[in-house]
Amino acid sequence: MYGPLVEQTTVVLDASSLKALAHPLRVRLLGLLRADGPATATGLGSRTGESSGTTSYHLRQLAGAGLVQEDAERGNGRERWWRAAQESTRLDAAAWTEDPANRPAVQAYLGAIAQAYASKTAEYLAEEETWPRRWQRAMTLSDWALPLTAAELVRLNEELERVVESYRRPERKGDEQVVVQLQSFPRRRRTET
Repeated sequence: MYGPLVEQTTVVLDASSLKALAHPLRVRLLGLLRADGPATATGLGSRTGESSGTTSYHLRQLAGAGLVQEDAERGNGRERWWRAAQESTRLDAAAWTEDPANRPAVQAYLGAIAQAYASKTAEYLAEEETWPRRWQRAMTLSDWALPLTAAELVRLNEELERVVESYRRPERKGDEQVVVQLQSFPRRRRTET
C-alpha cells in the first residue's frame, strides 16, 4: 500500500461489484491503484498498454460499483485522477457458489484474478536481474502438495492470513513493496491407468 498505513478496509463483493470485477483489465486497474496510488486514465493506459479511452471506460465501471473513486485533491479540472476506494476485496465464495446462476460471474472473476497473479509473477521475473542480489535471494516461487481435509484447508488459509497480517506496518526506509500471493485449492490426482 502506498503512503502511510491506514486502517485496512475491505469490500465484500456483492452482485454489482462482482460483475464489475469480472474483467481482467478492471482487476489490473484496481490492483495498480491499490499498489501504486492515485492515477489518471492516461497514466494507467500507458502502464497497461491500453488507450486512455479504454481505461477511462473501465474506471467508470469500477466507480459505478464503488470500487474506485475520483481523487478530488488531484488534477486540474482537465484530468481526472482515480484512487481505490478500499485496500482489499473479498469474495464470500460460500454465498456465491450455492446459486448456480452466479457461477459464470464467479468463474470470470476468479479467472481475472488468476490472470492478474500470473502477470505480477511474470513482471517480476522479467525484471529480476534489475533487483539487488539480496532481493533476488529473498524471493520464492514455491508450492507444496499437502493431504488435507476441507476444514484443514480453511484453517491453513486463516493461519496464513494471520501471519501475513502480522507483517502489516507503516513503510520504513529501505522497504520495498512485496507482493504476497497465496493460492490454495484442492487438486484431483490424475493417475495413469
